[in-house]
Parts: sequence; structure tokens; C-alpha cells
Amino acid sequence: MPLSRRDFTARTVIAGAGVALTGTVGALATAPGALAAEDSTDRDAHGRPCEPGYGPLVPDPAGLLALPAGFTYRVITHSGVTKLDSGESTPSNHDGTAAFEGHRGVTLLVNNHELKGKRESWPHPVPLTDGLVYDPAAAGGCTVVEVRRGGEVAEWVGVAGTSTNCAGGATPWNTWLTCEETEDLAGKNGMTKDHGYVFEVDPHDRRANRDPRPIKAFGRYAHEAVVIDPRQGHAYLTEDASGPNGLLYRWTPPRGFHHGRGRLRTLAADAGVLQAAKCIDSSGRFVDDFSRATKIGTVYGVDWVDVPDRDARTVPVRKQFADGVVTRGRKLEGMWWADGGAYFVSSYAREESPGAAHDGQVWFYDPKRRTVRLTVLIGVNATPSVDGGYDGPDNITVSPYGGLIIAEDGSGLQHLFGATESGRTYPLARNELNNGSVEEPEYSEFTGVCFSPDGRTLYANIQDPGIMLAITGPWRRGH
Repeated sequence: MPLSRRDFTARTVIAGAGVALTGTVGALATAPGALAAEDSTDRDAHGRPCEPGYGPLVPDPAGLLALPAGFTYRVITHSGVTKLDSGESTPSNHDGTAAFEGHRGVTLLVNNHELKGKRESWPHPVPLTDGLVYDPAAAGGCTVVEVRRGGEVAEWVGVAGTSTNCAGGATPWNTWLTCEETEDLAGKNGMTKDHGYVFEVDPHDRRANRDPRPIKAFGRYAHEAVVIDPRQGHAYLTEDASGPNGLLYRWTPPRGFHHGRGRLRTLAADAGVLQAAKCIDSSGRFVDDFSRATKIGTVYGVDWVDVPDRDARTVPVRKQFADGVVTRGRKLEGMWWADGGAYFVSSYAREESPGAAHDGQVWFYDPKRRTVRLTVLIGVNATPSVDGGYDGPDNITVSPYGGLIIAEDGSGLQHLFGATESGRTYPLARNELNNGSVEEPEYSEFTGVCFSPDGRTLYANIQDPGIMLAITGPWRRGH
């Protein structure tokens, strides 16, 4: 049912009172050029004003990861250096990751490998493990990394023969949904099967991953991330695409369907209803692009419009809608489910978007009120090679200590940075691995940011060449 102006006004009055993370993030702002949050004062346990975060980053003598004093890191996997249980090299191009609790203190991490196109194009593709291959021509997939209590690490293939495995999302039943950020059909770029789907990977049961099957009900497009509403069963998905910009999707399960391990792969290709978001402002006017929002706290009502052809055999899904029908966003990226809703990222906006230029947004979708609210807005960073600002948020996670932890995928320097509950940002890590030269340095993006189940360890990846890191230190609430 479409939202009326009266419905929208009633819901935005409630939403304006504050959309919270665990511990409340409220309105978050980041510099440079960002709109300030209403209350930007952080306080210690005694109520005294204090600076956010954990202090300045200390350069790493090993030239890998700068961290605040008191923090340390450990390399868990490194493409071309560490090995799988089967003897092959750890695949490259680490991307989206989630951590799960295993038996006897074990942490299980499912790690995407964003490898596009033919296998021969990559020196370290995901190995074609018997029974776990979707398309033998494709280089991507996922590995499962087992970190044991004593520090030992084991790694094996979860799914192989998929393409451009970017982000994804953990399910309420403790599996991983890996998303293909591609639209390649069989016969294109060397592929022998159609791609652009979501696959489920079970880190607890290797047998459950045999005979990989795409979840076609979620649609075929340049998938980025996905979350599942644990109460209603809806899936929310982002699309990282341009020409035109991508869409925010919702999948509604068919009547009588119950989620659980392995259930999604049993769905028919047309099961449930796949829809795209259509936003309206407080005046009842259609919003064509998320870049139209220029102020933190902006709230839009959301309607959902049916997708005509979710498998996109002839026309990509995002091109199936005429102007004025759905709301678009440039580089809709990472997602995280918390506080009864979905946080999702728009990484930047420039000339390809009709609204104002920015270097990152984070939105919160509230399914009860059917509203989205802008909670993070990063102004254009004119000097990304200079420390002090951020650009291009990508993967995100909600911190057990309050606020967000955000992985940067922008220009120049690359950081993990936090946003506190009062709306201030702080650096948490800086990539110091220079893949370029002294004269023209290049630093790979961070990906796969997530906390261990006990909250003591932050895992994150440096995508190129593919390094998984475990970060520990004096975590505390409010930071």
C-alpha cells in the first residue's frame, strides 16, 4: 500500500526522535565538509568531555597497519603466503567477511574473494574443490577460516566457481550469503553459467555447501550486500551499479516459507516478491536519488515497487524502471542489520548522480515505519592523500562498544574509522602497505570489517593482495 502524506508525516515525527544503534548512534557526521551532529561532545565515565577514539595512529615499523597505542594486529591469512588445508594458496582479493561462533572457542570466518572473470586472469583464484564448484570457468568464491583458541588457523573452500564475490551478509541462522557483483551471462567474459546471484555458505557444515545453487529468487544483478529481517523474513539487498545508478531491494518470502539452513536454495526462481525502493519526502514528492539528501536526519518514506523481470534476461533490473518510479543511489554498498532495521551505505556521488556531491552516506531503513533516515554524511574530501579526512565508505559493522566501524574504499589513504554515538569520527587503522611507488603511492581498500562473536577482536581485510587481519586492544564503550 503506498504511503499517504498523512502516514508519512506521522511516521517521520516518530523517526525524527532518533534512530538508534545499540547504545544509539543518533546523527553521525564525518569531516571534512560534513554537517555537524547536534551533540558532538563525547564524555568519559565521569561525564567529562573527551576526544573520541583511542588516540593518534602509530606508524607500523613493518609497513602494514598503523594502529593507536595499545592496539596490536595479527595476520590471519595472506594470499600467496598462507595455504589452504588442501595445500593451495589462500585466494586473493579478500572482500566481505562475517564471523561466527564455532565449537570450543573457535571463530569461523567466511571470507569473500572478489575475483571477476576467467580463472586464468588471476594467479591465486579460489581452488576448484570437488563438489563445491558452480562454474568451473569463474575465479571467485569464498573460503572459511577457522581461528582456534590457541591461535592455530585453518582455511578451506566454502564455494568456488562464482564471480566477483563482493559483500554479502550473515543470516540469523548463522550462515553467510555471498553476493556476486556482476551481470555476466553464460558466454560473456569466458563464463559457462549465468552470474549475478546470491549463494549461501554454511561455515559449520562443509557437506551443506556441496552442489552450489544460486538463490535466483533474490534476482540477478550487480549484488553488493544483503541482510535478513529476523522477524519478518524479508531480505534487503543493495546494488553497486551505474548507468543508471543502482537500487535498494526488498524480497518478501512466499506465504508459508520458513527460513533456516539450506532453505533458500530450495526456492523456485520466481518465489516471493522482489521489489525496489521508491522514496518520497515530507511534501509527498518523489525522490529520484539518495544524493538529494544534504542534511543529516533527513527522513524519506519508502514504498516498494515490483521488479518486472528479476532474472534480467534481456534488460538489467535497474533499467526496467522508467524515470519517476524508483529511487537510485551511486555505489550502494555494505549493509548491517541492527536495532530492528538495515543500515546501508552509498559510497559517493558525483556527476553520475542528480543531487549534491558527497563522499559517503549511511542510511537506516526502519521496516516498521517504512522510512529511511540519513545517519552519516561525509562531505567531499578534497585532499584524500592527507590524513584527517575520509571518503568512500564501503563495508560497515555495528560495534559492540557503540557506534559504527567503517571500512574506507576511496582515493588516497585508506582507513578503518569509527563514528561515535554522539556523531564524531576517529581513526582506528590506516593501511601502510604501499602497492605503488614512493612517488605515486597506492593503498588498497579495507574490506570485511566485523567483530568476533565475543567482541574482543576486530577482523578486517586489506583487499589487495588479500590479507586478513585480527585487531585487538583496549576496547571500551563509547568508542
